[in-house]
Amino acid sequence: MSFTLRRQAARVVLFSPDGRLLMLRGSDPAAPSGGHWWEIPGGGIDPGESSIDAARRELREEAGVVDAEIGPCVFTQHARFTFAGLRFDQFEHIHIAWCDTPTEEWSPHGLEALEVMAFSGQRWWSLDDLLLTSERLLPPGLRIGLPHLSAGRIPATPIDITTDEGQHEPPE
Repeated sequence: MSFTLRRQAARVVLFSPDGRLLMLRGSDPAAPSGGHWWEIPGGGIDPGESSIDAARRELREEAGVVDAEIGPCVFTQHARFTFAGLRFDQFEHIHIAWCDTPTEEWSPHGLEALEVMAFSGQRWWSLDDLLLTSERLLPPGLRIGLPHLSAGRIPATPIDITTDEGQHEPPE
């Protein structure tokens, strides 16, 4: 029987003043043949930490963004996946955020050793490019609500963007 890490996580949909979104380029160091993907910053919520505080910390650690205004949780997702040989079962709180001065240079401040091997850069995507790309995006359901967020329409309650594509249970 294998171990599954069950946890709460926080992620961030970060907008620049010109409406671009920050995405990190990732890959699984334990499965290099799986290729790469683009994902929004985020990770596990530490004990005693709120999802907003975790979102702020993850932005700093993974992207070097320290001056973002973190908004409400706009999406949720239940994701099951394998990464670096570990099984995860996590419930994600996905916040919207805005920054005044997006940096083009990727400068993370505190990546964990596994993240150093997994992340290889960042990109500020236009909404159109993000919606039209054939590249893999995480979370998979991210495209669902981006046009509304980009237009300034923030949902009164978080929208569940869980998709079947986000559920990758490894074989027993």
